[in-house]
This record gives sequence, C-alpha cells and structure tokens, in this order.
Amino acid sequence: MELILKQDVEKVGFKDDLVTVKNGYGRNFLIPQGLAVIATVSAKKVLAETLKQRAFKEEKEIKDATKIADAIKALEIKIIAKTGDKDKLFGSVNNINVAEALEKAGHSIDKKYIKVEGGNVKRLGKYNAAVRLHRAVIVDLQFDVVGEAN
Repeated sequence: MELILKQDVEKVGFKDDLVTVKNGYGRNFLIPQGLAVIATVSAKKVLAETLKQRAFKEEKEIKDATKIADAIKALEIKIIAKTGDKDKLFGSVNNINVAEALEKAGHSIDKKYIKVEGGNVKRLGKYNAAVRLHRAVIVDLQFDVVGEAN
C-alpha cells in the first residue's frame, strides 16, 4: 500500500515521504491515527507541488540545524545521578535526562529526538546519544554520568 506520510513515523519515514507499507499497518494504524493518507494520483501531484515550494525553506532549516549542531558538539554535558555500590546508579539515565541537561545549557530539544546508545544508562561513565535536529542533521553527543557528591 502506497501512502504519503503527514508526520514523521519512526522506522517508516519522514513527513511528506512516499512510502510503501503493508496493507494492514496502513489501513489500521497510519491512516486512522492521521499519520498518513493514501497516495492517489491527485495526492501525489499536490505532494510534488508542496515539495517544490518547500525546497528553499528546507535549506534554511538545515543551516539553522547545523549551527545548533555545532553548538551542541561543543558542550560538555554532565548528568548527576544518585549512586549505590561503586558505580551503579539508583534508577537510570535516559533521553529525558539528556533533554533536561540540554535545556539547562540553553538548547530546547524534544526528548523524542534524542536516542541514548543502549537505551537506559545504569552505571557511571561516558556515554553517547544521537540528537536528530533535522532529517539531514544528526549529532553525536557525548555526556558524562557522574555520582552525586555526599
């Protein structure tokens, strides 16, 4: 089933992409949730015109995202967490904590665009996260998880 995505859908595609998915997934999930529309001939023509008009705007967005990416790369993020025995954490550190740390540094990025390698961090140390600022701009962010001083 050919669909045009109305929003970014993880592991399927980005907004305004023409994608092919299984019939049940498209009919029972994507279309009822408002995430996609059926790719008819007229919808494809409308999409082509929209993409043509958006090309210039997209260049500016990529430049802005690249500037933010350079600023984020320069940051040294330290996330303070409570620890138990040696270097084990009480709880874990995840994308929400990274988003909060970026917010404190002056960069407001939604948590759903941040992926921590390995999911949840449960020990002290250095870790990486991928921050997607735009479909073409993804930044690797290093952060430290440090223990709370007693």
